[in-house]
Amino acid sequence: MIVVGLTGGIGSGKTTVLGMFEAKGITTYNADLEARKLMNTSAEIRTEIHTVFGSESYIGKELNRPYIASIVFADKEKLAALNAITHPRLHAHFKDFVKAATGAYIVYEAAILLESEGHKLCDYIITVTAATEKKINRIQLRDGMTVAEITARMNNQMSDTLRIAKSDFVIQNHTVLATQEQVNTLDVLLLDLSIAK
Repeated sequence: MIVVGLTGGIGSGKTTVLGMFEAKGITTYNADLEARKLMNTSAEIRTEIHTVFGSESYIGKELNRPYIASIVFADKEKLAALNAITHPRLHAHFKDFVKAATGAYIVYEAAILLESEGHKLCDYIITVTAATEKKINRIQLRDGMTVAEITARMNNQMSDTLRIAKSDFVIQNHTVLATQEQVNTLDVLLLDLSIAK
């Protein structure tokens, strides 16, 4: 079995691409979703986040995501602190997930796969890209953010150019049909690579 990392900037459509792999019967792991679950269920993580971000960081047992986001997207040191709390546990959780998984390959989706050392858990990396205007439109429709807020988040992320340089494959996410064709092509290639390993 091989592990295929899937990443891309905000609004690139990486979760849509993950869904396309999942629809083909491929085992998938959404790191952002799993991290949220861990932040809500792990007493250790909750205690550490309380210590760093204060009592407003949780509402009951649920992470106060808007409050945390307002801090970490404006302060790189606080973002690094949050990542230091969550990523080692997430990586351990993913390793356990891999041990229990079956199939030829797993697609591991993470927004900051390359920045969080998550790529070290992967055999191959796919980056999903899209035109900036498309990204902005998607995020506005999905999250209702302003262009200024979106641009600030984009500027806080690794550039597509650098992501692509560190990746084995690139999916250009412009239309659903073209993206599906690229996923189909990659699926055949990844099945071959898993057999060859």
